[in-house]
Amino acid sequence: METSPLQTVRSASIPSSAPSFPIRDPTNRDLIIPATAEEDTKYFVAEQEDDLLRYYREEGYVVVRNLLPATLCETAMAWFDKEIKPSDAFIYRQTTANPERHEFTPHGFMLNPILNIQSLDARRFPKFREAGLAIITHAKVQAVLRKILGEDGKLVQSMYFQGNSETWAHQDTYYLDAEEPGRMIAAWFAVEDIAPGAGRFFIYPKSHLIDMAKNGGDFDVAFNHDRYKQLVIDVIRHHGLECRAPALRRGDVLFWSSKVIHGSLETRQPEYSRSSFTAHYIPGSSRFLQFQSRIRGLNLETIAGMRVHKPKDLNRPSRRGAFWVETTFPKSFQTVKRFAIKALTR
Repeated sequence: METSPLQTVRSASIPSSAPSFPIRDPTNRDLIIPATAEEDTKYFVAEQEDDLLRYYREEGYVVVRNLLPATLCETAMAWFDKEIKPSDAFIYRQTTANPERHEFTPHGFMLNPILNIQSLDARRFPKFREAGLAIITHAKVQAVLRKILGEDGKLVQSMYFQGNSETWAHQDTYYLDAEEPGRMIAAWFAVEDIAPGAGRFFIYPKSHLIDMAKNGGDFDVAFNHDRYKQLVIDVIRHHGLECRAPALRRGDVLFWSSKVIHGSLETRQPEYSRSSFTAHYIPGSSRFLQFQSRIRGLNLETIAGMRVHKPKDLNRPSRRGAFWVETTFPKSFQTVKRFAIKALTR
């Protein structure tokens, strides 16, 4: 593995003797989460296919330990340090879906997560793109998806996080899903041991069994997004749902249903990063649903035996022209985009 000569800021080691960690959940309730995997539920390994499938169906999520090779995780982090972090280029970001330059935390971690690793410009970021795709299309990941879905999955979206942007409690289905809502599966890939206060991924087990208001009308994403966010909090409180934040080690993967409520907890330990990938997959036979109202066409390419959607693919010359407009006239572009989303969610 080629490592970075840049020696950028990295997390310190998490003490193995750390006690269970106090924090607050998205409803502002006190919460104790496991500081390390040794304190947490054992969960499953890939060979326990039937057990992990049963758990996923009952709880709405499942953790598979040691699913990815440690060397693959280290390679991705090393190429992030070398290619991505020093760059001043515009990159599409998960939080806004807009092209932005890096923002950093006071401890030097990239705060605005990258959107769609598969669409990164291979002229600028070839090795990080390659390493990220090797993780999110890994054969063992595909096998777990096949077990849960009952067929091959295809990738429709991906992200990379280093710092914690504190994602609100939400269901993925509000934003994107398979054509049959609830059949999309997402996965969170820990490429380092995740400290309890670094912005742990949280999940509300069994929340996938609760029907919630759909995107549109008083809860549309374009003009009433805050109402939807409050609705999720109200549902958590009304049903007395339990918040869990599994302790994930490097190579562990958490899979969850598009209907389960989840997000990332607040940052209590800013000195730690949370280097991780996220990916969303739908059944191979399904179409892609956006905002619970629109079927999206897919720009598919087969990578490592998996069909991968490449939205806003900067490896296509035609897409690079649109990218220039977005980055040169951002205010005008965003105004048009916002009203287009409103039209799509009516």
